Amino acid sequence: MWALRRASIPLRNRGFNVRASCVKLMPTTCVEDVEGGIFESPQITYDGFLSLKTYYHSGHASLKFTVSRRELSSQANAGSTKEDDDDDLEDGFSELETPAGDGNENLLTSDTDLSDDNEDVEEPRNELSDNEIDEPTKKKPPSGRVEVELFKEIVKAPGLSVHSALDKWVEEGKELSREEISQAMLALRRRNMYGRALQLSEWLESKKQLEFSERDYASRVDLIAKIRGLQKAEVYIETIPESFRGEIIYRTLLANCVSQNKWKKGEEIFSKMKDLNFPVTAFACNQLLLMYKRNDKKKIADVLLLMENKNVKPSPLTYKILIDMKGKSHDIAGMDQIIDTMKAEGIEPDDHTKAVLIGHYISAGLHDKAETSLKEMEGENLTENWWVCRTLLPLYADLGKPDEVARVWKVCEKHLRIEDCMAAIEAWGKLKKIDEAEAVFEIMLKRWKLSSKNCSVLLKIYANNKLLSKGKDLIKQMGDSGCRIGPFTWDAIVKLYVQAGEVEKAESVLQKATQQSQLKPMLSTFMAILEQYAKRGDIHNSEKIFVRMRQAGYISRATQYQVLMEAYINAKLPAYGIRERMKGDNVFPNKNLRNLLAQVDGFRKSPVSDLLD
Repeated sequence: MWALRRASIPLRNRGFNVRASCVKLMPTTCVEDVEGGIFESPQITYDGFLSLKTYYHSGHASLKFTVSRRELSSQANAGSTKEDDDDDLEDGFSELETPAGDGNENLLTSDTDLSDDNEDVEEPRNELSDNEIDEPTKKKPPSGRVEVELFKEIVKAPGLSVHSALDKWVEEGKELSREEISQAMLALRRRNMYGRALQLSEWLESKKQLEFSERDYASRVDLIAKIRGLQKAEVYIETIPESFRGEIIYRTLLANCVSQNKWKKGEEIFSKMKDLNFPVTAFACNQLLLMYKRNDKKKIADVLLLMENKNVKPSPLTYKILIDMKGKSHDIAGMDQIIDTMKAEGIEPDDHTKAVLIGHYISAGLHDKAETSLKEMEGENLTENWWVCRTLLPLYADLGKPDEVARVWKVCEKHLRIEDCMAAIEAWGKLKKIDEAEAVFEIMLKRWKLSSKNCSVLLKIYANNKLLSKGKDLIKQMGDSGCRIGPFTWDAIVKLYVQAGEVEKAESVLQKATQQSQLKPMLSTFMAILEQYAKRGDIHNSEKIFVRMRQAGYISRATQYQVLMEAYINAKLPAYGIRERMKGDNVFPNKNLRNLLAQVDGFRKSPVSDLLD
C-alpha cells in the first residue's frame, strides 16, 4: 500500500489551494507525429494509457519522496524557459502506451517485410510495457500470411476507399477474425495511419463484423479525436451504448485533451469522470502530472495529495516523470533519492529511466557518475546484454567518448539491428565524426531498404554541420530510390537549409511540401524558420510563420511568443497588441516573457519622440 505522509505545515500556508476531490487541469503538449498516408488530416501521436507513480513532499526524512513545496514552486518558474519548453515538446514521456483496443503489442514485430516500408514516421522513443487500456493476450500471433495481407490490402486502397477494399475482402470469402483485425489495427497504429485505422473501425461497426467491447469503443473514440477533433469524439461517445460508456471511454478522451493541449476541455472531462463516480485511476493522474510537468509544477503537489487520499498506487512512469523534473531543476541529490525510493518499493528502473538519470548527470557535469552508471547498465558482459547498445551509444557520445562509442558499436555489429545503426549514426554525429556516421549508414543500406526515416538521421547531421552539398546528394538519392517524403524528412531538409543560412529556401521547401501533401509539418520545422527570421529582425516573415503554425493546428505557447518578440526586439520596434494576443491564447507571461515585453515596450513612441522623428 502506497501512502505519503503530508507535510507538517498545511499546503494552504505554503500558497497552495489543494482539493483532493477536484484537481485543476493545465495543458501539455506532446510530440506530434503524422502518417505517411493519403487520407489523413493533421494528427497527433496517440498518447496511450499511462500508469503512474507519485512524488510528494515533505521536509521529513521519513517521507517516501522528499520534495519540498519550495522546490516545486521554484520549478514552476524555472520550467517555463524556452529551453525547457523545447525539451518538453520532445521528451520521451510524451509517448504513452499501446493504443486502446489494438490487441497484442507484440504482433507483427517479426515481419521483416513490413519493418521498413518507407513510412516517414517516427518510432516512439519510449515504449512502455504496461498497458492499462488493453491487456495483451499471451497467444502467439498466427504464423500465416492472412493478417499481413489484410493490413497490406488496407494500405493499398486509395485514401477514402478502405471500406470498398474491406467489402471486397469479405466477398472473396476471406476470414475476418478478431485476432486478424487486431493485428491489422495494430500495424496501422504503429505506422500512425490513424485515418485508415478509423475507416477500418467504422466499417467493422457499420457492417457488424465485430461485437464491440468497451475497449473497441475506446479505440474508436481515440481515432475520432485524432482525426476529426475532440468535439466529434464527444458526439460519438453519446452514441455508445450506456453499458459500454465507462471509465475507459472517458480517460481515452482525457488523454487526447492532454495530447492536443486542450486544457479547458481536459478540466471538463476530469470533472465529468468525477461526477460519474468513476474511480480515480493511476492513468488519469498520469495525465495530470504530464500537464503540470510542463505548465504549472506547483500543482503537482495537488495531484500527489489526490493520489494519496484516493489510495492510488504509483507505477514506474511516475518515477520517470519526477526524476526528469528533479534533473531539470538541477536537484541531483533529490533525483538520486527518488531512484532509491523506487528500488525500495521493489521497482527496478528500466533502461529508459536509467538513460534519463544519466542524461541529467551529464548535464550537471557529473561525468564520472554518468560513466559509472553506464558501466552498470552494460553489466559484466555487454555481448550478453547487447540490447542496451542502442541506449549506450548516444550517451557515450554526450560524454564525448569516441573510443567507447566505437567499442559499443563493435558489439552491435554482432547482433545488427536497424535501431542500433541509427543510434550509432546519431552518436557519431554528436561527436562530429562524419566519416564514421556515413560508414554506418552504408552498412545499414546494405542490409535494409533505404527509407526516409533512416535518411533523416544522417540529414540532421549534415544540417548541424552545415554540409549542404552532402545533404542535397542524400536527398537526391532518396528521390531516386522512391522514398516517401513526409514531415520528418521535411524537418531535416528545412534545417539543412536554415543551418546553411538559406532561410528563404527553407521556407520555400516547406511551402512546396505542404502544397503537395495533406500532412502536417512538425512544430520544430516551423520554429527553425521562425527563429532565423527573428534573429534578422524580420517582423513580416516572423509573423507570417507564426500564423502558419496556427493554421497548421499548433496552439501558440510561450515559446512561440518568446521567439516572435525577439523579432520585434531585433528590429527595434514595438509589438502593439502583443499582450492581448497572448491573453487570447491563454498564455500567461513567465519571467522570460515579462523581460521581453519590457524591452519591446521601450520602443513605443511617445508624442514627444514622434515629433522629434
